[in-house]
Amino acid sequence: MARRKGGARSRTRRVFRKHPRTKGKVSMTRYFMPFKEGDKVLLKAEPAIQASLYHQRFHSKMGIVAGQRGKCYEVKIADGRKPKLLIVHPVHLKKV
Repeated sequence: MARRKGGARSRTRRVFRKHPRTKGKVSMTRYFMPFKEGDKVLLKAEPAIQASLYHQRFHSKMGIVAGQRGKCYEVKIADGRKPKLLIVHPVHLKKV
């Protein structure tokens, strides 16, 4: 039987990359950005940090912060008709 080729980050070269002008260290304010329950956020990956990174199919989707789990936030998004709950680090979130 054939095995599946590639892992969770396969075929993401263009999705999870930085523009050459924005390369470098991540600012501390973005790393520790506080969010409240009910805030609307945009899932925007920070390629320099791989911790609590969502799956590539959710890239640039809108969501609502549902709560906090440790250092990360629970984000509810609508994937078609099915609601999903993602656990995402604040560096990958952007307030809308």
